[in-house]
Amino acid sequence: MSQLGIVYALLGAAVAVFLSGAGSALGVGIAGQAASGVVSEDPSKFAKVLILQLLPGTQGLYGLIIGFVTLSKIGLLGGGAAEISVTTGLLILAACLPIGIVGLISGRSQGKTAAASIGIIAKKPDQFGKAMLFPAMVETYAILALLISFLAVTAIQV
Repeated sequence: MSQLGIVYALLGAAVAVFLSGAGSALGVGIAGQAASGVVSEDPSKFAKVLILQLLPGTQGLYGLIIGFVTLSKIGLLGGGAAEISVTTGLLILAACLPIGIVGLISGRSQGKTAAASIGIIAKKPDQFGKAMLFPAMVETYAILALLISFLAVTAIQV
């Protein structure tokens, strides 16, 4: 029972990394399918569509950041885990949920939006700046989730 707090804290780190990483993988895959079609027709558009394909990958990075912050907070990156109460472990798990859940949803949604923007590039490559705005709007919510998870994890007293 004395290790249950650390288990909950580790579960929080895993949720942040796993869910946001899954969202990124889904989003990058969706955008990549659209990008492949465009590049097969016009290889000169590769750089523009690659940038749009990479955008949904940021959610996975955000989850990884929260995972590292969490592992550092509980002492696993410093050499030895701190004694963590069950309540503290649950608080850390709850603090990791925003980036995990929002990362999953926004990564997938951003992939769909990036795919639509890749369609814009296919027809009007000169509209790249405008096409970038649509998936960037989805990114805003991933950044907000990163911020709240970061602030919450770092505010918890271990």
